[in-house]
Amino acid sequence: MSTTIDAVQIKPEKMDFRAYSISWNLTKRCNLNCDHCYLDADFRGGFRTDELDTNQCKKVIDQIAEVNPNAFLILTGGEPLLRPDIYEIIRYAADKKFMVVLGTNGTLINKTNAQKIKEAGAHGVGISLDSMDAIKHNKFRGVSGAWEQSMEAFKVLNEIGVDFLIQMSVSDMNYKEIPDVVEFTEKIGAIAFNLYFLVCTGRGQGNTDISNEAYEEALKMLYEQQMKYKGRLMINSKCAPQYKRVVYENDPDSVYTRTYSGGCPAGTHYSRISPEGNMTPCPFIEESIGNLKTSSFKDLWDNSPLMIQLRDRKQLEGKCGTCEFSSMCSGCRARAFAESGNYMAEDPSCDYEPGKHGGKEITLKVEDTLGLEVEFHIQWTPEAKERLERIPSFARGMVVKGIEKFAEERNIALIDEAVVKKSREEMIEKRGAMFPFLKKFINSEK
Repeated sequence: MSTTIDAVQIKPEKMDFRAYSISWNLTKRCNLNCDHCYLDADFRGGFRTDELDTNQCKKVIDQIAEVNPNAFLILTGGEPLLRPDIYEIIRYAADKKFMVVLGTNGTLINKTNAQKIKEAGAHGVGISLDSMDAIKHNKFRGVSGAWEQSMEAFKVLNEIGVDFLIQMSVSDMNYKEIPDVVEFTEKIGAIAFNLYFLVCTGRGQGNTDISNEAYEEALKMLYEQQMKYKGRLMINSKCAPQYKRVVYENDPDSVYTRTYSGGCPAGTHYSRISPEGNMTPCPFIEESIGNLKTSSFKDLWDNSPLMIQLRDRKQLEGKCGTCEFSSMCSGCRARAFAESGNYMAEDPSCDYEPGKHGGKEITLKVEDTLGLEVEFHIQWTPEAKERLERIPSFARGMVVKGIEKFAEERNIALIDEAVVKKSREEMIEKRGAMFPFLKKFINSEK
């Protein structure tokens, strides 16, 4: 039977470091000129011969499938819509049953390519929006008219029927606007809101990050929004593992602390592929652990010395090494390296002083995990299994686990469509707050 994983019983060397999420910069070409770009994208550049071609991209997708057939794949850039083969790449990954999301700035979206994105099998599109003020957004993105074009993209995606999420990059000029952008996110019909915290790499090396005080204020603001829109909108922080500590301080039993384990996912559950095929632990760590033209994804994921180092949280130094929240947070490893040249140094953006919560490491039970393999421990009817096809592959294992737990608690020996339907309310109540988009799949009728 499936059992709850108790984090206190897991030793680092025995943890399952699954390649759950992969961010893939398919191209450095871009039609915007953002000051904070971690990739240092090639503004209005032409075709680059060093980028992986279509067939090479397909081979990489095959290799990822060997490591995790339920991968969450983010295809981004630069601007991925500048690649003519983007729809072929999406289709190939979607046919592998990956959950594919296209990360775009939104300025090139029109009815024609939105339809192509949908037909290719993308689960959604992520679009950047950094302010409700068009002038501020356009200045941040380096091109006039970017805000207006993104607004049009939202209308087009809604009309064509393509799910989308909004992504906001935090800076001094906009962190006070978080509530306004979240409100717009729900109003416009997006399925999620992601708040990205700047890591000063790439073209962003010369930028000044927000102060630690503003960083903490932004995290608390995000938590307030998460509670306000609970069950209606998925709200996430990116590159801010301290957010779990903020959630815990407000509600130690929150479902938001019990879905992922291990803090910063760089090298543990997350990796990045560059346009040239270099693999790194995350988009904000530039050091390549190898190139996928000559090495396999599995070999690099399993055996890279840097990946192995990042997974050993006992090597954390400074405040991160002595903090009660080290197992659920661990600090941002990219930010630590960017500031100190040491991947295991303390995260300089965090002002929390270890000891405020007793000094003893706080461990949590991780009950719901995305990216789980689908494992059946109870008999299912063919019709019930067919219904699972409506669940995104990256969440299917978690949903099966929840439905079987529902059946076990009621001594149900056979899971049919009626049991699946009965489990809906409990599933949505427990997991829908964290993953509102699951409602669409769990509740869908034939």
